[in-house]
Amino acid sequence: MFFRLSSWALALILFAAVLAPVILGVAVGRYLRHRSEHLREPFGVLQSALLGVVGLILAFGLALAVGRYEARRVAVVDDANAIGTTYLRAQTLGEPVRTRSLDLLRRYTDTSIALSNAVPSSAESRKAIADGERLQRELWALAGEALDSRPTASAPRLYVETLNEMIDMQTVRVAGLNNRVPGPVLALEVFGAAAALGLLAFNLAILGRGLLTVLLAAGLVSMLLLVTFDLDRPTRGLIEVPATPLTSLRASMELPPAAGP
Repeated sequence: MFFRLSSWALALILFAAVLAPVILGVAVGRYLRHRSEHLREPFGVLQSALLGVVGLILAFGLALAVGRYEARRVAVVDDANAIGTTYLRAQTLGEPVRTRSLDLLRRYTDTSIALSNAVPSSAESRKAIADGERLQRELWALAGEALDSRPTASAPRLYVETLNEMIDMQTVRVAGLNNRVPGPVLALEVFGAAAALGLLAFNLAILGRGLLTVLLAAGLVSMLLLVTFDLDRPTRGLIEVPATPLTSLRASMELPPAAGP
């Protein structure tokens, strides 16, 4: 669901989820203000404890999201390096395998770029994965022909090694794109933050204090939640995993091959 929302829609949903308990807390606190002497101490202690726990939960969720974001960035770089090395070694193969393999590798790079731009688990993502797997099978079949034609040469063997690494990297990238922060953790962050801020607003309303502090806290927590959710949406949010290594590699493939067969 969150992968298909725009950043503005997601921000509004999170802010509403946090602000609604704040408004409720203010209303109930003002209604019970005449009993403030009996409620001040227990709710003050509960508020402090809950805010501390929620702070830990928010930090834990953000750490999970950042870790997954960095893993996806590294996977894109590793994928580009694997394809680039395979492309270079394909240039040392004999004809006609050389020309056919180079063309397939260019098309395979296009599918990797398409995977970077597609929403995970969407129809576009599944098509990019299927196209990549089809090209992998064709490349592997050509690699077998190269080995059969030159069984004692080192070039086909080195090429097969890097081709195998390139195929493995697609599995790593797909797994990274689908490795999201667990839904229960995100739900706990939202509900916990909403409860803590609602209790804070309730306590301040009972004491008759200004509510500017809790509104600022609600805005800050909403932004923190948005960043956490955004990091877990590599192709839809404000913080995206760049496909620059792959696009740069694809541009370099337009140049004449550096090595001959």
